[in-house]
Amino acid sequence: MGKKRQKVVLPPELPPEVLEEDIEVSDEDLQFVNQNLDYAGFVSNLDTHTITKHVTRVADVKEDALESLYEKRLRKKQSNKEIEGDAIEVDPVDALPVKTLDGKLYYRTVPREMKKVEIESNEGDATDMGVAKLTKAEKRAKLKKSRKEAKKQAKEEVQQTSQADVLDEVKNDLTAEEANESKKYKLAELGMALLADPESNIKSLREMLEISKDGNRAIVVLGLKSLLAVFKDIVPGYRIRLPTEKEQEMKVSKEVKKMRLYESTLLSSYKAYVQRLIAIEQQTVYKRVSVRCICTLLSAVPHFNFRENLLAAVVRNINSQDDVVRNLCCSTVKSLFINEGKHGGEATVEAVHMIAELVKTHDCQLHPDSVQVFLSLSFDEDLGKPQVSNIDNKSKNKKSKKRKGFEEPNHLPDNGKKKTKQEMMTKTREEVNADFKAASFTQDISERRRMQSQTLSAVFQTFFRVLKHTLHRTSEASSLLGASGSHPLLAPCLNGIGKFSHLIDLDFMADLMNCLRKLAGKSSISGDLSENSSNYLTVSERLLCCIVAFKVMKNNLDALNVDLQDFFVQFYNLILEYRPGRDQGEILAEALKIMLCDDRQHDMQRAAAFIKRLATFSLCFGLAESMAALVTIKHLLQKNVKCRNLLENDAGGGSVAGAIVKYQPYASDPNLSGALASVLWELNLLKKHYNPAVSTMASGILTMGSANTQVYHSIISPQQAFKEFSREQELIVPSGDAKRSNNKRKQGNDKLSTVKVQPEVNMKHQSDENEVRKKLTEHFLLLRDISENQRLRRELDRTTLSLNLYEQYKKQKKKKRKTESLKV
Repeated sequence: MGKKRQKVVLPPELPPEVLEEDIEVSDEDLQFVNQNLDYAGFVSNLDTHTITKHVTRVADVKEDALESLYEKRLRKKQSNKEIEGDAIEVDPVDALPVKTLDGKLYYRTVPREMKKVEIESNEGDATDMGVAKLTKAEKRAKLKKSRKEAKKQAKEEVQQTSQADVLDEVKNDLTAEEANESKKYKLAELGMALLADPESNIKSLREMLEISKDGNRAIVVLGLKSLLAVFKDIVPGYRIRLPTEKEQEMKVSKEVKKMRLYESTLLSSYKAYVQRLIAIEQQTVYKRVSVRCICTLLSAVPHFNFRENLLAAVVRNINSQDDVVRNLCCSTVKSLFINEGKHGGEATVEAVHMIAELVKTHDCQLHPDSVQVFLSLSFDEDLGKPQVSNIDNKSKNKKSKKRKGFEEPNHLPDNGKKKTKQEMMTKTREEVNADFKAASFTQDISERRRMQSQTLSAVFQTFFRVLKHTLHRTSEASSLLGASGSHPLLAPCLNGIGKFSHLIDLDFMADLMNCLRKLAGKSSISGDLSENSSNYLTVSERLLCCIVAFKVMKNNLDALNVDLQDFFVQFYNLILEYRPGRDQGEILAEALKIMLCDDRQHDMQRAAAFIKRLATFSLCFGLAESMAALVTIKHLLQKNVKCRNLLENDAGGGSVAGAIVKYQPYASDPNLSGALASVLWELNLLKKHYNPAVSTMASGILTMGSANTQVYHSIISPQQAFKEFSREQELIVPSGDAKRSNNKRKQGNDKLSTVKVQPEVNMKHQSDENEVRKKLTEHFLLLRDISENQRLRRELDRTTLSLNLYEQYKKQKKKKRKTESLKV
């Protein structure tokens, strides 16, 4: 049989432990003990040995096991305690008895469930009371429990406070949304009332202005737009003049008072609205909204008051870095220039003067759109013509009257009454004419002529300032973002001079042509600061200078006698400096058309030099440039029959070599190149061009040499050829220049081949494009995956490094704690 388990006998329960700090010994107690020492002798007679022996019987049991045994015994006592009835009595010590009307006493009772909950909640405390002293484990558990309870309470308090804050925020948001909705409805109601009856509801404008000053952005934007719609509708078609003090003192009717009140309220509200728009324009949040409202208001009512303020804001933003704002302002200024009937031309004069002042203050460093708007101006040329004066008309009338009087002397006898009547009729007629002029919208011709002359002077002053600034511009000048080169205003300035060249005074023509000659690359004055100014210009800008010089010459052909040889020389050299990706092909095509193709007789040497250089040029550059050059070559060969000798394949070139026997391709002057001694061998190479349009054009030019008497008609210009064959458009083969064969069978075979082969080529081309697209998509997807993997790896390395650092930090912190505990 196994060894019997030794029964552990627990010692008797000790009284509850009381701390020494809690024991209070009074003087009376000490006196009582001293007086009754005989009664306290049993304390000295206690058998402490037996007591300690009985207590230390369970010394061999571990401390934790002893504590668990105490807890078990306490639980048994509580579980064995019988609870009679549905309720248990409260301890009489803890509660006072209650006396009934019969005189009986009883103690208060609590329900069974409440007692169970109370027992369970206070189980730990009861056990503590039953045990003499808490162990370390119980102390730790109790401390942990108290800490957890404290944390829970803190969390619950925080949650309650956070929930309350969130509820307050939600309530505030709801109230703010309701307020915003009410403001929106209020704006709609006020706006509708104003549009329905503006005279009686004119005071609502101030309320709408107050709403538009709200802190919410949506309300501000809605208020500004609502006011814009209202002002566009109710602003009258005349400028409002407020009455003077004398006029206010005068007695007027009720209708006049009502009209004065209406106009003054409207004008004050309109002024506040304009000031509000100009003020919030400085804020980036409301920049676009305010500029849009200003532009719309100016284009809708340019005749009304405070036009100068609106126009100043528009012109100020015409050089904005924001594309939306700049385009809005430019379109508004253009609408003012086009629709002069709304303001009578006054806004045009003001806008032109403001732009000229802006160009002057910014030293010609503005966006090109700020001067490009001048191209929308239109001038009436008939206003500049002299008109027959009234004096001449009166003299003619007098002469006719004298003649009539000589023929019929007794027709109008000298009568005083008739004279006075006639004078009164003439007076009334003059008054009626004056009133009619004042009431009519048509301006006086002299006034219109004056405004047109002011506008022209400001425009050409701006153009000449830009040209002068470009001449004295150094290479260190900073270029404007988005503009070509370091002269952003030169291209629109040259376009404007070319458009309005017929309105330039002849006294300035010589200076203008000299300036254009210098800008194009030729300087007649040695040691001039602007001698090498062309080095700072692009090829497109220099080509524009040549084009403008020819336009000025063409528009003033009767009054000018200018030699354009220098411009031909510069254009001849600029053809070799042209680069397709860098320079503008449209300007090159325009130069070819104006300088070489427009009904002008050229010298034979010069025409041959241009033909040879353009043929070389067409070999080197793209399709559109090559087609424009070939069209120009064909045109020059049509007009200069002797230049067709370049198509002959003789040993010495053409039969008409001229004074220069040998061709010099590097000569800067076309008259000294000797191009008549060369051969257009480039056309044989162009016949094998990959594009059928270029090959057919080259073969068509080669056939011109076989019959010199044949007449050719030019179908397409260089500009049209460049547009049709540019990279952005589809390739179109010109049908008029194709070679026609006399053999009908060959013709039919060619037609069948073109019909059958082209779809196959197109299908192959499409299939090749699809394959290339697939490969490119795969390639770029792979690259994207690689870059994404690299990014993720970098993030992983960063996180691992941070985690390692954190672990090292924790280890160091633990070591510090250990060292501190050892020191203590």
